[in-house]
Amino acid sequence: MKKVLVIGAGPAGLTAAYELLTKKNAQGNPEFEVVVFEESEAMGGISKTVNHKGNRMDMGGHRFFSKIPEVNQWWNNMLPLQGGPAYDDILLDRKVTVIPGGPDPEQVDQVMLTRRRVSRIYFNKKFFDYPISLKFETLANMGLGTTMSVGFSYLQSVFHKRKEVSLEDFYINRFGKKLYSMFFENYTENLWGRHPSEIDPSWGSQRTKGLSIAAIIKDIFGKLIPGNKKRQVETSLIEEFTYPKLGPGQLWDVTAERITELGGTILRSHKVTGITKNLTNQIASVTYEKKGGFDSMKGDYVISSMPIKDLVGGMNDVPRDIADIAAGLPYRDYMTLGVLVPKINLVNKTKLKTVNNIVPDCWIYVHEKAVQMGRFQIYNNWSPYMIKDLEHTVWLGLEYFCNEGDRYWTMSDADFSRFAIAEMVTLGLIDSAGEVIDSHVERVKKAYPAYFDTYKDIDKLTAYLSSIPNLFCVGRNGQHRYNNIDHSMCTSFEAVKNILGGITDKQNIWSVNTEQEYHEKAKESEID
Repeated sequence: MKKVLVIGAGPAGLTAAYELLTKKNAQGNPEFEVVVFEESEAMGGISKTVNHKGNRMDMGGHRFFSKIPEVNQWWNNMLPLQGGPAYDDILLDRKVTVIPGGPDPEQVDQVMLTRRRVSRIYFNKKFFDYPISLKFETLANMGLGTTMSVGFSYLQSVFHKRKEVSLEDFYINRFGKKLYSMFFENYTENLWGRHPSEIDPSWGSQRTKGLSIAAIIKDIFGKLIPGNKKRQVETSLIEEFTYPKLGPGQLWDVTAERITELGGTILRSHKVTGITKNLTNQIASVTYEKKGGFDSMKGDYVISSMPIKDLVGGMNDVPRDIADIAAGLPYRDYMTLGVLVPKINLVNKTKLKTVNNIVPDCWIYVHEKAVQMGRFQIYNNWSPYMIKDLEHTVWLGLEYFCNEGDRYWTMSDADFSRFAIAEMVTLGLIDSAGEVIDSHVERVKKAYPAYFDTYKDIDKLTAYLSSIPNLFCVGRNGQHRYNNIDHSMCTSFEAVKNILGGITDKQNIWSVNTEQEYHEKAKESEID
């Protein structure tokens, strides 16, 4: 039996472990011994869920939506879709999609809910759809003069395309310079700590998936055609998604339980610090830190979802130029403050019903230059079971993008809480800090792999990693690619296929989510 060492218990690592353990040989026995190393105690990586006194926090907000049938089936296998209405649906007498015979979320926890996607931009004290729409409300909020300026700016971008050498070029080509300056420039700089003119355009192509003014117009007219059920929808324009009852971490906790039941081993609080290659350029063992010191373990294959920077930094006999590229890869870190309040001041002017008529958004992008806050989540709207007292409190997650060691990251929890709550007052979410019932700070390292500095040489680095026959790099940080959950899982699907087939060419793994057509344009019958 071959031994596979999996580094990281996030979506990619746990998916790989589960897939390997469900494969049997001709005699019906497991083909692989699987050991998963996880630095923390929690499962799910940045998709974990934090439970603070009965109020749950989603680190970054994770919508479960994919055009990839294999991924949807996988999720449904772990957490079946709801067969009855959720608590808030019952309170509001709200219609919701249910699956006959599916689990009742009021009776069991292992269930996936169907939720409405509402996500808007808060700009100049007004709400704008995210992604930007062209409906009357949007045009009214912008005003006639700004609307005309946006239109002429977009037409100019249509007839005078810029050469795309930066993310700024990418956005202007698709939205025009005016919309770019209003809704992309400042937010992007806040997110990455760099101006869009300094960021590689490939970030935009991976994250917007064909979204543009043209795509928005196409979607609008597609909705107007009677019986047009097979219209294709850009990922950024979806209107519903599924979500675990108790937050995204619940899915990975269930997956971890299945892995253990199948005979796999998950070593929590075991941080991999070194990778040892032998004379034939194969990985022979990994070194890890645990309570009581360091140890090492041999394996036949290594599937790594740890940051490339750390993977290469802990590897022996790496050429100097490759080591320099890996060492220079940038990341953006993340802080969030959970804030419990009796109410928020934002008025729900939509037609969507919510408990206590709070705004219906899952998260809201903050484009106000007066604050540093990048976004805030309203956990009540993700799942009614994320909140201990849904009918009397609102549980928010205030999100900040930072760098490990900077002035935000190094603030004490108390100081950061005071700072972020003061920004809530500035934004008009609450009237005073005295309204806050409770708060909780979370910090996430290397949440966002960034596309600047030595990223320009990423192809050289990936070629080197691919030359190591028994090493398979998967997931967001494992490939230094800003993947969603489904694409991270697909890298593991491909890695397992290669291991099963004895394939050492890694092109199929690195190709996931690099082309717009990859898995995004599924057969129309599979999108419905």
